[in-house]
Amino acid sequence: MPSKVFVGNLDFKATRDQIESVFAEAGEIQDVFIPTDRESGRPRGFAFVEFATEEAAEQAIKLFDGYDLGGRALRVNAAEDRPRRPGPFIPSDGPPFERSRGGFGGGKPKGSRRNLRAKKRSL
Repeated sequence: MPSKVFVGNLDFKATRDQIESVFAEAGEIQDVFIPTDRESGRPRGFAFVEFATEEAAEQAIKLFDGYDLGGRALRVNAAEDRPRRPGPFIPSDGPPFERSRGGFGGGKPKGSRRNLRAKKRSL
């Protein structure tokens, strides 16, 4: 069963090959994932390393937590599954803009207070 470790405090210039060569000491690596920033495309300073066995992942945590790579002390621990964030709320009775803006005959009438007061006076 494969096991992932989180590698934090990475140098922004660290490459996949560099991380792979360092962590290969702990055991067989199946994958290295380095997330990048959406806007700039730069690495975000952390990575996930997936090992073939849980023993290799545990060995990597023991060997490389606090290890100096590129002048920075790595933080290595077991990766945790993060729950997915819920998507946008869409009510089942129609598109969200119909209910929230009161359009299409539902909700309060739209208009400024001045227009509403003028309508009341004319009655």
